[in-house]
Amino acid sequence: MAPEYAMHGQFSVKSDVFSLGVLVLEILSGQKNSSFHKGDNVDDLLSYAWRNWKDGTTNELVDSTLKDSSTTEVMRCLHIGLLCVQENVAERPNMATIALMLTSYSVTLPLPSQPAFFMHSNTQSEVEMLWSEDLNSGATKCSQSRKETAVVSENEVTITELHPR
Repeated sequence: MAPEYAMHGQFSVKSDVFSLGVLVLEILSGQKNSSFHKGDNVDDLLSYAWRNWKDGTTNELVDSTLKDSSTTEVMRCLHIGLLCVQENVAERPNMATIALMLTSYSVTLPLPSQPAFFMHSNTQSEVEMLWSEDLNSGATKCSQSRKETAVVSENEVTITELHPR
């Protein structure tokens, strides 16, 4: 989800460009953005891709099944993916430009800037929940606080746990 939409509810054609960029990076890395992990460093995919791009270690990002593919095409797709996820909306290319970038090698690609942030959605993290119950028809209010761990299935669909009153 584009950060401008997540933070401010602003949606535009550049929001779709951001999503396309995330998809391109997911395809190249072979991992999902929402559950990206690389060794001991748990980082989001966008930051990891950007760090590898800046350090010149993009081979670490690319999935092993794509290592035999044309390095030029893979690096061009990575470059386009990073252009799509730039933090500044105005600097992201539009879809027509992206199509041209993908089909024509005569187009010079601008250097990407730092990607937008990524808000982690920790599916296994502890969640602080406040419960407020009306007892005796609203005469007494009871508020209790307890920590619960979010339970998630293998395909990341939440599982509702019912707690009696």
